[in-house]
Amino acid sequence: MGVFDSWVQNADVRSPTGKSCRHVFHSAIQNRPMSSKLFELNPPPRSAFLPNEIALIQSLPTPYRVQRWLRSLPYNREVGGETLRSFREVLRHKAAHCLEAALVAAVILEQHYHPPLLLSFESVDKLDHVLFVFRRNGRWGSVARSRDEGLHGRRPIFRNVRHLALSYFDPYVDLTGRITAYAVVNLNWLGQYDWRFSPRNMWKVEKYLLDYPHKPIHSSESRYERLLKKYREFKSRYPERPAVYHSKRHLWW
Repeated sequence: MGVFDSWVQNADVRSPTGKSCRHVFHSAIQNRPMSSKLFELNPPPRSAFLPNEIALIQSLPTPYRVQRWLRSLPYNREVGGETLRSFREVLRHKAAHCLEAALVAAVILEQHYHPPLLLSFESVDKLDHVLFVFRRNGRWGSVARSRDEGLHGRRPIFRNVRHLALSYFDPYVDLTGRITAYAVVNLNWLGQYDWRFSPRNMWKVEKYLLDYPHKPIHSSESRYERLLKKYREFKSRYPERPAVYHSKRHLWW
């Protein structure tokens, strides 16, 4: 029996939202192979959370709600030095950058029976991006926070993670950015490491993502040059505007 299955048997009879666990677990796992470690779920009990944390979790029962809340949260520009804060510390400081936001989404949504999955991107300029990803009705979506409008979340309409990753290729292109590879990891693979509540910067999470093998995303030079030219022309005309001219904006959250 895996961790996920043993937790199901020992779970409280009610979820944080008040729904029966039997119903919630059925809807959460109906589209996944039960033997896959990718979908391992081992959330902490409600007693591990502070009252304000429980209140937030209860108010954000879906990926869409989490995405809207993260968009309202100020972006952490790390003016006092680099940070990698846990869920608890993000709530205390009331700001998050992309990886911190992905960790926050993972903590909230695993309480609603979504495995804590992160999608990591590698870029030629070393300015990588990390998102929380989930699957609903067999389709993949994401929750994310970014300084760039096109790098927030995606609606759950993608048939696999690669297609979801490819939806970020075009808006990733700016003067220096170009996605070269992606990977999906489950935060439970960190073992006993406290990535939910730690009061310290969690550089181990960043190192784990950097060291984890990524799958390459290939793109033609002509496509990249076309996107780069369009970005330069747009910024030349509208230097203060966000680049939101992409054709598939209806897929963004």
